[in-house]
Amino acid sequence: MLPPPFRSLRFKIAALTTAACCAVAAVVGVLIRDAAHDRSMDLLRNQVKDRLVEAEQEYEDTGRVVPTVIEWDPAELPAPLARSLAEETARGAGVGLWYDTDPPNWYWMWGAVDVGDRMLVYRLDMSREERNRQLLDRRILFSLFAALAVVVPLAALATEPVNRRLRYGARTARTIADGDLDARIGRPGRARDEITEMSAAVDEMAAALQRKLEDERRFTADVAHELRTPLMGLTTAAGLLREDDEATVLVRDRVRALTALVEDLLEISRLDAGAERARPDRVPLGEFVADVVRRTGPEEAARARVTLRDPAVVETDPRRVERIVVNLVANAHRHGAAPVEVTVAGTRITVRDHGPGFPAELLAHGPQRFRTGASERGRGHGLGLTVARGQAGVLGARLTFANAPDGGAVATLDLA
Repeated sequence: MLPPPFRSLRFKIAALTTAACCAVAAVVGVLIRDAAHDRSMDLLRNQVKDRLVEAEQEYEDTGRVVPTVIEWDPAELPAPLARSLAEETARGAGVGLWYDTDPPNWYWMWGAVDVGDRMLVYRLDMSREERNRQLLDRRILFSLFAALAVVVPLAALATEPVNRRLRYGARTARTIADGDLDARIGRPGRARDEITEMSAAVDEMAAALQRKLEDERRFTADVAHELRTPLMGLTTAAGLLREDDEATVLVRDRVRALTALVEDLLEISRLDAGAERARPDRVPLGEFVADVVRRTGPEEAARARVTLRDPAVVETDPRRVERIVVNLVANAHRHGAAPVEVTVAGTRITVRDHGPGFPAELLAHGPQRFRTGASERGRGHGLGLTVARGQAGVLGARLTFANAPDGGAVATLDLA
């Protein structure tokens, strides 16, 4: 896995530009080098041939060998040169050539011509041409690095506007994901390119999501408000039933559950609308949480244990902290198993039960309204933990969910 800087678009474009420059330079360099080498070799071959033709003419006219040409016994002629001479003689050229690049006689151009029982041999030192070729190679490499030193920074600078627009789009998308549905990417006056089209699509998606969530929030609030009036009448009617009737107990229990559900719906609609504001006050956390647990009900309080470990006095909204603790404890009693342990340590409140634990979906994505897991713990509406998380957000606190290694669900509220 590459480090983050090497996974950026700028690095990839710069690397692609570098690779393209290297490929082009390699092709051009090879073509130039081969062309220069072939031209040099042709000139030197012609020079050797001309020299041998002159030496052959001089030998036939005067019987003398010019100083720069060697008179050689045919039996001692190097094998590659002898083969070249035989091939050229068969074609009627009469001059054999051999470029010797093997040690110890590096970089020599040999030429031979047959003058009867003797051979006239001329050899030309090619070391200078070889040095020129090596110098050309170095110049090609230097030109390549010089071009890269200019092209790569220019490519990086040219991609910066694209990178800036993509980073801005990514930041805006994260802002939308964090809940600011008014954020938009689009900037007027931009050219119509692929990034602009993507930005427009994201803006359209955000607008559609905002409308959908607003409709959902309005529907939830309207339903909850409409239910309150008949629910008040139902509560009054339940109060008029006979106290000793089993049906009365059942009806009153269901009325209380329905009342709690409607209140949760109203609170969620207010949280979605951003209408909730914290009203901080100094709260002795240990005494406050112990009192909240006692007021959850005789049966629930009897099955809960409160442990205080140097609890702090915090500046927070006591009503919202109470709602969070009540919801967490109620969730532990409803879906977990006794004992329910409530621990206050400093500014941290931990609620743990000994049941099957939170569902994997809740741990992965957090509590979702009207969405629960398939396990035994998943029975319910999913509103209690959703309200608790929303209230924690209003307080600026952190509410996390986990499962204990030895079993049971653990909800932790950090008020610091």
